[in-house]
Amino acid sequence: MDGKWRCHWAWSCTLWCVLAYTVSEFTGKSIVMATGKNSMHHKQGRRKLDDVTGSICIDCGIAEGLDYTDDKTQIHYTSDAQFIGTGTSKSISHKFISDTPQRTFTNVRSFPEGKKNCYTLRHPEGRNTIYLIRASFMYGNYDDLNKLPQFDLYIGVNLWDTVMFENATHVVIKEILHVPSLDELYVCLLNTDKGTPFISALEVRHFDHSSYRTKSELLSLYRRFDIGSTTNEIVRYDKDVYDRMWYPYNLPDSTPLNTSFTVDSLNHTAYHLPSAVMKTAVRPTNENDSLEFEFDTGQPTSESYVYMHFAEIEVLNENECRAFDITLNGKLWAEYVTPTYLQSNTIDGNQSIRGSKLKFSMHKKPNSTHPPILNAMEIYIVKEFLHSPTNQDDVKAIIDIKSHYKLTSSVGKSWQGDPCAPSKYSWNGLNCSNNGYNPPTITALYLASSGLGGTIIASFLELKFLESLDLSNNSLTGPLPDFSQLQHLKALNLSGNRLSGEIPSLLKERSNNGSLLLSVDGNLDLCREGPCEEDKMNIAPLVAGILSVVVFFIVLGIVLNIIWRRRCNRKPASKQAVRLNEEVVLKTNNTQFTYSQISTITNNFDKMIGKGGCGIVYLGSLQDGTQVAVKMLLPKCPQGSQQFQTEAQLLMRVHHKNLASFVGYCNEVGHTGIIYEYMAYGNLEEYLSDARREPLSWRQRIQIAVDAAQGIEYLHHGCKPPIIHRDIKTANILLNEKMQAKVADFGFSKLFSAENESHVSTVVIGTLGYLDPEYYTSSRLTEKSDVYSFGIVLLELITGQPAIIKGHQNTHIAQWVNNFLAKGDIQQIVDPRLRGDFDFGSVWKALEAAIACVPSISIQRPSMSYIVGELKESLEMEAAREKEGINSIEINVVDLEALCGPDAR
Repeated sequence: MDGKWRCHWAWSCTLWCVLAYTVSEFTGKSIVMATGKNSMHHKQGRRKLDDVTGSICIDCGIAEGLDYTDDKTQIHYTSDAQFIGTGTSKSISHKFISDTPQRTFTNVRSFPEGKKNCYTLRHPEGRNTIYLIRASFMYGNYDDLNKLPQFDLYIGVNLWDTVMFENATHVVIKEILHVPSLDELYVCLLNTDKGTPFISALEVRHFDHSSYRTKSELLSLYRRFDIGSTTNEIVRYDKDVYDRMWYPYNLPDSTPLNTSFTVDSLNHTAYHLPSAVMKTAVRPTNENDSLEFEFDTGQPTSESYVYMHFAEIEVLNENECRAFDITLNGKLWAEYVTPTYLQSNTIDGNQSIRGSKLKFSMHKKPNSTHPPILNAMEIYIVKEFLHSPTNQDDVKAIIDIKSHYKLTSSVGKSWQGDPCAPSKYSWNGLNCSNNGYNPPTITALYLASSGLGGTIIASFLELKFLESLDLSNNSLTGPLPDFSQLQHLKALNLSGNRLSGEIPSLLKERSNNGSLLLSVDGNLDLCREGPCEEDKMNIAPLVAGILSVVVFFIVLGIVLNIIWRRRCNRKPASKQAVRLNEEVVLKTNNTQFTYSQISTITNNFDKMIGKGGCGIVYLGSLQDGTQVAVKMLLPKCPQGSQQFQTEAQLLMRVHHKNLASFVGYCNEVGHTGIIYEYMAYGNLEEYLSDARREPLSWRQRIQIAVDAAQGIEYLHHGCKPPIIHRDIKTANILLNEKMQAKVADFGFSKLFSAENESHVSTVVIGTLGYLDPEYYTSSRLTEKSDVYSFGIVLLELITGQPAIIKGHQNTHIAQWVNNFLAKGDIQQIVDPRLRGDFDFGSVWKALEAAIACVPSISIQRPSMSYIVGELKESLEMEAAREKEGINSIEINVVDLEALCGPDAR
């Protein structure tokens, strides 16, 4: 359709709308166009457009039963008591009451206890529906501390945003569009040790299913503008049925336009845009100019969606029309836009925009008589879901267990939100699998001494991936369920209860053949050896009485004998070697700490700085002020003891500037720990993924790569016999206050039994994404397995991407890089946060080294010594550039022949 006919078509639509509007105004009747999907859509709407039925509007912190309707917004708010069971209600300081924009900000729910506190919401319209979710905060010095807090806000198991304040009356509003895939939605506040989390209000509203369509599950609001506003006020409910908050905004070099007529009085689009917003607009001050404006989201790696809303609000003559194109960052974004008179339409470009800069230009077509206009616009930033929620069968089972046994103790109160994710904030008493691909599952459950009573409910049997279950020292009664159906179960502790009846035969069989460690001691009414017989039960009290007397005298004799022998053979404790689980001897020239000393060093374990599958890391301080990291072994972790022994052995024998330094250890009954130097900047994985931190420069990244490579090279070639780390990943590379990298966590490491061994056959251990594919399939472990893992680390440093790139289909970083290399597009590989500030040759050499590390066949990979040499050359190139002040080379053309791997040397 050429421009002339488009203008005629636009004029026809305009004329029809004017006539229709006139008829409706004078007759009081609506005229609805029967063509197109919009009329059908209005018919199928789930609610009236003059109410917010089906919404969840929560005033956080008000008492149950004190629901009210806000005088300013006319929105009905309810108490949060039915949505959360933790936290305390607080009122803001009286001096700030008058500064609150609405009543919801006069009180808060604060969470001084627990690291993770979550609201549990059920969607009003069910899953797979678009919801607007808004969380609001105003500090108002509610705690009388005059200290502005900072904390993280999560949606489900993924980071929504970080909440920060400029002053006590600063109102912070976080808003997202979300399509939940589960029946329940968790909104969680996480304590990051920077102040107590709190919340003022929480609101959920559903949208028409055909609006805001994207491939993303979550869009975070960046800006929502009412362009050309004449009131300079925020437009929201009841002018906007969805209670979107439209902020007044005027574009540079523009002139406002407005109309007194109602926009969209005859026809509603899926977006249901408020007339109060659409009846104003702007055009260029000079009608021959373009309408130009730009935004910077401040997130170079982000993806954005833009929604522009248009409505013609000027009456155009028969020979007039308004038609224009829109470019975004110099590329055509929308072609031949012709707004319709008093009807809104929305343009979204049908795809996301990558990068932080959004530069728009709207210019009229040659045959257009009027300049471009813009009524309203919205910008959303895509939030990637990097973590998967826990297996839903496990979630249902553990929730049933929590509900049935009324776990409101300290254990139960920590059971907030998702059981396993985020992993750092998993529920107390749980261990979970986390392989990077599938949803986490519950593999261990420890509820010893938790006050459980009644029978063992069937929900325990629904935890299909359970490997260890400890229900000891409770008051459980009734028969013992047949836990043999849990195929992965390896340890079952039911001792110290009041169970009765027989032990299921299959369960007993698994215990006898060694596939299950079963403990049922202390259950006096449980028949352990055979079927329960009535006559045996009758003489039980007599037998028990006799045995108790005999046992008493036997125990007394043993105790007296032990005391006598200890007095005769007592030796100074300082001359005795300290045994580690009776298997590994820690020599006396290493510092041993008592548990009491460890408690003092860590200030009673008050600051956790890390958590793994079998241990928790705390920040500590020695008497001389030296900060240390204290890793304490979880007592119920089956494989933790072996990992601890391995790590303790290795830390005592290896000494290198790029390996974490050993300070000491603790080995008392029930308390096992390792103390090593504190690394101020944490691990590399956290640093690379934390958008709040200053991005690492290329010089820093390549230096970190050199440091880590030298540490691994020392393990391979500086130790006799050689050591294979087996779990090289960014999470196990620590950064000190000088940004020096050190390899840590030797719990999975493997020593060759002889110097000339080339490989060992062993159980496959490691982290998916970093795991050598040859080792995974053959169980054949070599030094080249570490080389592969380091290649993945190097790719992460170059690209800024994680080892497994989350999306609708998870992608391995090596495949992701190869996809761009195949196109010769190296610009898309390098982390955009570097902003081109690097030596191209340096980056290319590092990329060559990384590609050389990751072939699936181990013999095609170089040694770590070779990689260290390549990375040092890369570092020298970058250092020379910085010294000479040479600007980085713009990358345009890539030699595809060079992409097959490193050059022959």
